[in-house]
Amino acid sequence: MTATTASHDQAYTAVARDTRDADDHASCLQHWKQRYDQLTAGAFCGSFEEYWFDNVQVFRERTNQSVREVGQAWEGSRTFGVPVEVDGKGWYCGEIVDADSVITLRGGQELDFRTPRVHDVLAVTADAQALNTYALQVEHRDLEAELATCRVTPSTPAQAENLRSFLGTVIASLRATPEMLRHAQMRKALEQAIFGSLIAVAGNQSENRPTPSCNARQLVVERAREYMQAHIEEPITVADLCAELRVSRRTLQYSFQDVLNLNPVSFLRAMRLNGVRRALKRADPAAGTVADIAARWGFWHLSHFAADYRAMFGELPSETLRSAMLHRC
Repeated sequence: MTATTASHDQAYTAVARDTRDADDHASCLQHWKQRYDQLTAGAFCGSFEEYWFDNVQVFRERTNQSVREVGQAWEGSRTFGVPVEVDGKGWYCGEIVDADSVITLRGGQELDFRTPRVHDVLAVTADAQALNTYALQVEHRDLEAELATCRVTPSTPAQAENLRSFLGTVIASLRATPEMLRHAQMRKALEQAIFGSLIAVAGNQSENRPTPSCNARQLVVERAREYMQAHIEEPITVADLCAELRVSRRTLQYSFQDVLNLNPVSFLRAMRLNGVRRALKRADPAAGTVADIAARWGFWHLSHFAADYRAMFGELPSETLRSAMLHRC
């Protein structure tokens, strides 16, 4: 390996490496058992980037020679991978894959992948039980049952592009500010966002339950508001509401849209933005930077956060903090 940078914290690890040997490259991925055999002639050049926190291992790897990858992911995991760039087609566990293929692998299953000559891929390996519990609670889907025999998910090119774009944004955000992962609420929000993106790419499963009545929708919103009021100082997520109310994301969506003319994601984002604003106005020196406060409220994409904050309150979060500090002086 020609270059290695690593950051290790009790809450997360971040690793970036450049490689010049296929066998060395195979050893980059933590807790996987892998062997890479180079198949095409030429000097090997690879790059690898990985972030691991809680139940999630997010990584990107690029190789410039066709290799055969064999091995296994860590036991109890579920992996999804989507290409960023490929030179031709590959062969994955008995199926032809191309630029719009989203591959998946269960921990313990045998990996057998002949990559294209150029292969740049974004991937997530997650704790399968945690991911499936989220899918059951939020989407009322048994993801592991759906993917039992799948090696390539039944996703569309648009779904593959959505996952590619989302994971690219995640990697870029973590590369810029990995220290945000020290905050438990930020890790929770990012993990749930990743889980949601993986579920979305795994086919199109419709909810077979009847649409709730108007009274039922009103009750869902009332119960949601009661829960949020009781946890006003906490960055509540859609998954929290689904688990607490025992309804799916779709039922929650219908209910909020009809009763409040606002989707639950927007409503919760507004509540979290208000929570950040209160924290900034208190201007506790121990609260840390704007990024620290945003992370405590589950905002992992700082540029989106700043834009949403300005749209909501007419000023940047740094301006709120500066004004609060001036008033304290």
